[in-house]
Amino acid sequence: MALAWSKTGLVRLCLPEKTRDAAERRLLRLAGQATAAGDHTPPPWITALIADIRRYADGDDVDFSDVPVDLAGIDDFRRDIYAAARNLHYGETTTYGGLAEKAGRKGLFRETGSALGANPIPLVIPCHRILAAGGKIGGFSATGGSNMKEKMLVLEGVRVGPPPSTQASFGF
Repeated sequence: MALAWSKTGLVRLCLPEKTRDAAERRLLRLAGQATAAGDHTPPPWITALIADIRRYADGDDVDFSDVPVDLAGIDDFRRDIYAAARNLHYGETTTYGGLAEKAGRKGLFRETGSALGANPIPLVIPCHRILAAGGKIGGFSATGGSNMKEKMLVLEGVRVGPPPSTQASFGF
C-alpha cells in the first residue's frame, strides 16, 4: 500500500499492489510528483492510520471516519458523496442510489458511481461499501477491481450476491 499526505490530511491511499515499487509508482502516478517532495517523516496520525489499516486487514472493526482528509481541488458534488460514504460503518452497505440520496443528490446514482471511481482515498472513504442495485458488487477502480472490493466486504462480514439456498437436498 502507499499513502500520501499533506499538512491538512490524507491526500491519497493506494490499496495493495504486488510489490512496494508498484505501490509507489501508482501513488506517484495518481498523486503527482509533488507528493515525493518534502519531509517523508510521517506525522503521528499517519503512524496510527498504518496501525489501524493493519488491524483492519486482520479483520478488526476499525473506524476510519476521524482520519483527516485533504480534498483540496475536489468539487462539491464529490465532497458530498465522499462525506456520505464516510458515514457508513464497518460492514454497512448501501447502493449508489442510496448513497446519492444520503448525500442530498437523489437520483444521481450514475454520477455517484463516477465520483466513487475517482475516490482518491479508498478504505478511509469507504467506496467498497457501495453496491449496485439488487445487491450486485458493482465496479471498483482500485487495483484488483471488484475482486478486491468483494474481499474487503467479506472481511467486514458482508455477503455479496444471491442468498444461499435454504435447502440443498433432502437428507433422508
